Amino acid sequence: MLKHPVSILAVDDEETLLHTLERIVKEQGYFVNTASDGRAAINILETLPFDVVLLDVMMPEVGGIEVLKYIKDHHLETEVIMVTAVQDVKTAVECMSLGAFYYITKPYVASDLMALVERASERKRLMTQNRALKRQIAHLALPSGMVGTTRAVAEMLDLALRVAPTDDPVLIQGATGTGKEVVANFVHVNSRRSELPFVTINFSSHAEELLEKELFGFEKGVMEGESSSRQGLLEVANGGSILLDQVSEMPLALQPKILLFLQTGEFRRVGGNRVLRSDVRVIASTTSDLQREVDAHRFLDELLLRLNTVTLSVPTLRDRKGDIPVLVEQFLRDIAGSKQPKKLTAEALE
Repeated sequence: MLKHPVSILAVDDEETLLHTLERIVKEQGYFVNTASDGRAAINILETLPFDVVLLDVMMPEVGGIEVLKYIKDHHLETEVIMVTAVQDVKTAVECMSLGAFYYITKPYVASDLMALVERASERKRLMTQNRALKRQIAHLALPSGMVGTTRAVAEMLDLALRVAPTDDPVLIQGATGTGKEVVANFVHVNSRRSELPFVTINFSSHAEELLEKELFGFEKGVMEGESSSRQGLLEVANGGSILLDQVSEMPLALQPKILLFLQTGEFRRVGGNRVLRSDVRVIASTTSDLQREVDAHRFLDELLLRLNTVTLSVPTLRDRKGDIPVLVEQFLRDIAGSKQPKKLTAEALE
């Protein structure tokens, strides 16, 4: 028996094979649930987490590839082993590109399958440990503008750490100078996208006619003096995160295109007809009350709903006065570099 049993979901529309698979897995000491079709598998996954899913590719109505996509959208750390009776290189490549751990064909040798399950469960365990370690490190090494012990900062950073591993859009609200971009970067660094690009576009510092080209890119001949096509920031950030800074300043004409991208992940370069896709985690920041902008018909209500899945409110210094001594000490250390940092007298600190 395994010392720490791993949870397995076995999915196959052939009842005899499913029972055989269940028996093999149980004999090795794993916890196992079964589903006889793709829809049933998704229903189970909506309520129960699993370490490894053994997933048949060919099933009626909801196929294995569709279930795999669901798993990778909602349970990123769950490892998936695809099982099929058909040796098809194209399908195998598609499954691996969608995040499957491995692809095995029927009839399989039980020991080979269980060796794969063991490797997949070990990878899942290491990923979970790594994420937990990153959370611990994040608490120990907060960004310099966010150090402190006041409740307002602690609650905001705790929520940031909890939302970071998801792909949910994040809206960061706060006054000028409170560190919204620092918080956005903090979310990215603690996400599964941390080793991929983090890019920023500030809607208040670009001319309106250039914003669409900056975001979506453009095809050859669109820009005077440009002899080739150019990627936009959404392409550059593929796999990573993009910060829409001062999102309240986004031109109204551009907002439906951003909304469409949020809904579909698809866009077109300026001057182009080809539909492109980009997998980007969107973070937005604002100093304005976006609901007030909606009421004034300067911001689309549906766009606000899309961006406002999770809101992080960055406290002002007046809301965290107790952190001033800690911040002063941190800034003095930053200024000193490798030298001995200076200290403030009690009178100066007061």
